[in-house]
Order: sequence, then C-alpha cells, then structure tokens
Amino acid sequence: MAVRMGTSELGGTFYTQGAAFAELFNHGRAEPDKCIVQTSDASIHNAELLDAGKLEFGFIASNWIGRAKNAIPPFTRKIELRMVAPANAGPMFFVKLAASLIQTVADFKGKRIAIGPKGSGMEQHIHTIFDVLGLSFDSFTPVHIGFAEGADALIAGKIDAQFQPPIPNRVMTDLSQRADVGVVRYAPGQVERILAAVPFYRQVTMKQGAFRGVVEDTTQIGVVNVLVTHERVPEGIIHNMAKAIAGNLDKLPQMNPLFTGLKDLFEPLRAKGSAAFEFGGVALHPGAAREYKEAGWLK
Repeated sequence: MAVRMGTSELGGTFYTQGAAFAELFNHGRAEPDKCIVQTSDASIHNAELLDAGKLEFGFIASNWIGRAKNAIPPFTRKIELRMVAPANAGPMFFVKLAASLIQTVADFKGKRIAIGPKGSGMEQHIHTIFDVLGLSFDSFTPVHIGFAEGADALIAGKIDAQFQPPIPNRVMTDLSQRADVGVVRYAPGQVERILAAVPFYRQVTMKQGAFRGVVEDTTQIGVVNVLVTHERVPEGIIHNMAKAIAGNLDKLPQMNPLFTGLKDLFEPLRAKGSAAFEFGGVALHPGAAREYKEAGWLK
C-alpha cells in the first residue's frame, strides 16, 4: 500500500524534510509501497488528516502534539497520535534592519512586530514565549502577516521586527540579500527562563554567517519539529520509516541542512529512554521503539 506523508507548503521546511525521509524509505521499495510526500497546511492540518485516516505520517511542531492528544483548542477532539522521530530543532528568531536601535526583545515596547498570520503556529509561539517573559501584547503592536509579506514590510519600514521560522528558509535568505539585517538577541537570563518553563523548546545557537547579517553566534529558542503517526498505523510501516531515519543520521544532514544536529536529538534516548521522544505525553509508536532498540538507542 502507498504510504502518505503530510508536510507543508511546497518547498517549506516540512516539505523538504519529508522529501528526504521519503527518498530513504523508498530505496529499493516497489512502486505501490512507496512513500508519497503530500503538501498540506502543516502541523494542525497534518494532525487532522492523520485522525481522518488520510495520512500514515505527518510533520508537526512539537508544541501542538499535547494539544492534539488532549483536545485543547484549536483541536476539538482527542487525536491518538504516536511519535516516530524528531526532525530538527531549528532557531526561531526575530529579525530587524541592521540600523534599528532594537537590541533585545526587551526593546519591543511600542514597536510593530510581525508575528505571522492570525491563529498560526508562529503566533502561538510568541504568546508562549512572551507569557514566560511577562511581555504583554498590549505593550507592542502585533502585525498579523505572512513571512514573505512581512519581509517586504520590514524593508519598507512598515514594521520594526519580524518573527522568522527556522533557517534555512527561502524568505529569510532572500530578505538578507535584499537588505542589511540583524538578529534580535534575548536579554541575559531570558532564554533560561523560557527553557525552564516550556518543555518542547531547546536552546540552539545561530552560527555566525548563517545568513548575511549574522555577525556573531547568538543563542535562540528552537522548537523540536517531529514526525508523527496515528496509533492505528501498522507497526511494520512505522518500523521501516524509523529504520530509514535512524540508519541515516549521518547522511541526512548532507541531504538537507535542516537535519544538522539530528543525531544530537537522538542522544537523550540513551539516558532518558523513550520519554526523550514523547513530547506532550504522546507515546512512541511500538514500531519506532522496536527499531530504536535494534539500533542500540534504547535499552
């Protein structure tokens, strides 16, 4: 049977990662049994399609998994998701024009900040982060706008900063070539406060030269993006996908730079067991657990 994987818009982060996973999964496999990468509206949509039996796999940002499991809005019913593997923990960050006087997120008071479309995952991240830091949405002007439109608005001076998804992404690369930009840092102690309060975030380093305008290493917040499935999907299919991923942890970064650091995300399995992958209380699928035991990641 064909295996369907929900990703994101064509060319998006999830789509390019899904294409790599599918290529490895499909190697030597008969045409009717290959994995088909499908476009979607990303995290929430993929969870809903998995629940409806229209996908076998789906990419989701890990902050949504617990919500789907427990029917917390925007989800209206419990979805029996199961974990397969992490995909990446890329930095989410604010970008500004280089000439801006904004230094840290503490300088956002009174500023116009593009936070993504209304109700989007990016907006939810800002609510989560700013709630921890005690930054009220009344203290700045939130601008609900897409990534490409936000980049145009930043260049035109219509906004003061934009929240960007993990790099590399096409919009940020283009923006850095069109304008002199800089990355907004967190004030001392803020990253630690966020990590202590939010279990699905990780500390990540945006390396100097990641794109034009990154003049030094900066510490940012990263959300772990994951590949999930539904409890009803047969164990054999999940085992084969987990094997394609776990068996190519060194090759995947060569296929897509978004996978840089993926092997590091597997390391906690050795100390914490399957709980290291069970974001939001969503259990590891038995097929994935079997592969990770066979590969030596799990005892």
